Amino acid sequence: MSILATILRHPDENLAKCTLQPIVGRSEFHFLTAQGDLVFDGTGMILLEVGAPLLSSADAGRQLLLLDANWKHIPLMRKRIVGQPVPRSLPALSTAYPRRNKAAKDPCQGLASIEALYWALRLLGHDDPSLLLHYHWRQEFLQKVEELAQNGVR
Repeated sequence: MSILATILRHPDENLAKCTLQPIVGRSEFHFLTAQGDLVFDGTGMILLEVGAPLLSSADAGRQLLLLDANWKHIPLMRKRIVGQPVPRSLPALSTAYPRRNKAAKDPCQGLASIEALYWALRLLGHDDPSLLLHYHWRQEFLQKVEELAQNGVR
């Protein structure tokens, strides 16, 4: 199977809480840790970013580039991406993950990393619920996805 997504992970990401940890080792995902002087050429890859044009079926066939970090680290992580990635955002969907950010600096449309990965891949034609197998809030999240699908967002 070809690589569907490259995940660039912040070095301080708490792996015990990381929603992507259960899929590490799957052949369709490539994990990198953003440490030292690492830069990554994202040319042609879909980079999920809040406020970018919406992801659509026209983006099918492109690999995803997902930044895995808490929101305060995203600007620094973004600086590690060089080249010409294709910025895209996801249709609005609220997270099932219970937020505990006391500073309230997370974007309202922010998702847990595994939610964003699943949602993006589904929109690109790769619906794989097994990604959510170990996600504690999978039922709640899938219900939200199905509600959107019933309203025409696929």
